[in-house]
Amino acid sequence: MPAPVPQTLLARLGATPPIARLADATLLVIDAQREYVDGALPLAGIDVALAVGGALLTRARRAGTPVIHILHRGAGPLFAPGTPGFDPAAPLIPQAGETVIEKTFANAFNATGLDAALAAAGRQQLIVIGFMTHNCVSSTVRAARELGYVCTVLAPATATRDLPDGRGGVIPAEVLQSACLVGLSDTMARIAWHADDIED
Repeated sequence: MPAPVPQTLLARLGATPPIARLADATLLVIDAQREYVDGALPLAGIDVALAVGGALLTRARRAGTPVIHILHRGAGPLFAPGTPGFDPAAPLIPQAGETVIEKTFANAFNATGLDAALAAAGRQQLIVIGFMTHNCVSSTVRAARELGYVCTVLAPATATRDLPDGRGGVIPAEVLQSACLVGLSDTMARIAWHADDIED
């Protein structure tokens, strides 16, 4: 008997959401900050992720898509306000009129006004980009799903870093990145693997 072809739970239930369009969604930019670029936590593939995210942000602005920027506010040396690491990273720098929300937890909904800001935008679909995939992106997408939002994550506009595996080895960033995104695709979000998968 042949082994069953692996499927996501969403696919098994016939509930896989379509990839969101800019015309129907809010663009959520998570923690696009310099700490991940030239600070203490440089991420694998950060330059490409920023470029892909910047191109999507340009398209979103042209399409009139609501944009919300999340900035992590650290209590210690990382992401400390007033330091370069806290500053938004080009080209994902907020423009006048775009909502900016600071957070202190991985989940951007926790103790912030994000849910209210999304309600004001009036759209249940989110397109999510930003950093780090395994931490704040994953935590926020999971919380969004529980609150009734439908998320699309643009994979090449996210990134993470190598992590110790707890057994003396290292999990390479590209392995962790893929595992986190595929894990989200099982029940939490639609993953857009290419920028041109997202239509205006």
